[in-house]
Amino acid sequence: MWNQFCSPECTTVSAVPSEQRPVIANEPLISVPLGGNGQDQNLNRISPLSITDVAPKLERLKKNLTDVIQGKSDPIDALIVALLAGGSVLMEDVPGVGKTTLAKALARSLDVEFRRIQFTPDLLPTDILGSSIYSPADGSFTFHPGPIFCSVLLADEINRASPRTQSALLEAMSERQVTIEGKRTKLPDPFLVLATQNPIDFHGTYPLPEAQLDRFLVHLNIGYPDPETETDILYAQAKERPIDHVKPVLSIDEVVGAQALSREVHVDRSIADYIVQIVQETRNHHQLRLGVSPRGSLMFFRAVQAAALFAGRDHVQPDDVRQLAQYVLPHRCMLTSQARYSSSNKVDIIAEIVRKTRIPV
Repeated sequence: MWNQFCSPECTTVSAVPSEQRPVIANEPLISVPLGGNGQDQNLNRISPLSITDVAPKLERLKKNLTDVIQGKSDPIDALIVALLAGGSVLMEDVPGVGKTTLAKALARSLDVEFRRIQFTPDLLPTDILGSSIYSPADGSFTFHPGPIFCSVLLADEINRASPRTQSALLEAMSERQVTIEGKRTKLPDPFLVLATQNPIDFHGTYPLPEAQLDRFLVHLNIGYPDPETETDILYAQAKERPIDHVKPVLSIDEVVGAQALSREVHVDRSIADYIVQIVQETRNHHQLRLGVSPRGSLMFFRAVQAAALFAGRDHVQPDDVRQLAQYVLPHRCMLTSQARYSSSNKVDIIAEIVRKTRIPV
């Protein structure tokens, strides 16, 4: 395709019931420190990196992932692009194809804090964000951060939780912060949500609303391996699991530096116009009731910058746009009733739009 959890310190708050605490809209952001090195990971610690510095590290990252999930180079490329662009990923596929394993392999390849949440119908927002615990000794409340205060969050089977619980991720995914009891708190940098869901078993599930789907940068379908690759998988895991040997290849500083470097990739005005033309077509297509939003355009723009960096270039090419459209755009669209009942496919519609849109020269 292209060449190429946490034991945080606690914060003490006053012993005033939450319903009596005023919500201050302009309250300054606070930061919850993570465990490990005892330092606040939101500090400005980005060291300058060049494409030459980043390229070999990204190759090692890809090798880590392809050693664990064999025969799926394109979805792995899209996952790495999402990491470089600072976006979240929704992996939707049948059980047993490696969605959770791929997410864990990425987390182990990065020297960052990792947490996994198994979403269930009885999961509450406080189970994700954290809550304040009352201390009878001094009458104070001590805030205990939830698992969302990490760099890589695996939201396993996200559609099994209620819409109320799913909404706990909305602010985190779009603004890299959470609001708990009126206090806006920064999340660590980098922050990435890797969510999985099963498209087959709908019993006891809650479909993700469009507002939440729009916050995922890419939507991945891993799919079944081909027969030869599946045979190789049997032998590769006959005695041990490849994921057990995955070692970190990127530090926190390197991840943040690579994300900053991707924002410096040059995008010619004609390429930006090309992106907008494709997006505009999704809003006017007769088979789509809902097209791509301006937020989707911005995410698409950042994704193609990341794709160019992953390919070792300092500029975006039209092929970056064409190759990423299938991962970035379809989940942001809604089919009309007629298109849905005629078995039309959003991926095919996006592919048709991309084919018909004039490529900038």
